[in-house]
Amino acid sequence: RDGGKYGRAGGFGGCAQGVGQLRVYHFVNSGHGLEDIRLRRLKIARIDKLNDPFEWQALTSSEPEKRRAMSALNQHQAQSTGILCFSRDWKNPVKWSHYADHHQGLCLGFDVADHLLGEVRYVDKRLDVDWVLAAPTASEGNDRMRESLVTKFRHWRYEKEMRVFVKLDPKAEIDGLYFADFTDQLSLAEVIVGARSLVNRSDLADALERDDVGVNRWGIHKAVEV
Repeated sequence: RDGGKYGRAGGFGGCAQGVGQLRVYHFVNSGHGLEDIRLRRLKIARIDKLNDPFEWQALTSSEPEKRRAMSALNQHQAQSTGILCFSRDWKNPVKWSHYADHHQGLCLGFDVADHLLGEVRYVDKRLDVDWVLAAPTASEGNDRMRESLVTKFRHWRYEKEMRVFVKLDPKAEIDGLYFADFTDQLSLAEVIVGARSLVNRSDLADALERDDVGVNRWGIHKAVEV
């Protein structure tokens, strides 16, 4: 049941979800969400700052040398690679509580090029690094390594997470933060307002004042009240 729609407006390119794109959702507090919309950019998460301390540590080994090597690799990747985190849907109230300021924030819906997205898989136990090392070809080994980077413990399953990996450009750093600009492959398509949010249609219209590339169309509606 919809908690009450503000309505839907067109005019930002007029394009529907494109071929080869998937609609995914990013939860954020109201202040950062409005700023993201206004500046047409999305903050890139740093691997070593994520809420799961075991992020990118799906691989394990009983051998100390291999564990040390994996730790060094993780530290290197944390300095060179970031993540854009999305979910496949926006209706789970737990996600609103955890990631959108206890239902006071926003959820931004993006149409993202599907070849950029990696779907997180959820498992009961960590993977042995020898599974990667034993791959019959270098290509298969790379595929297995990439699979480990989208593997999390099963208790995170409620997130239904999708990821985009982004190379960090030191020249683009802003006060220690990195951002990805909205583009035709990261296109803002809708804005969902939390059930307890004070953000209204006027606030969003002000943030969307500039008709920049990447904003196709937008819909504004209250989140489902559960």
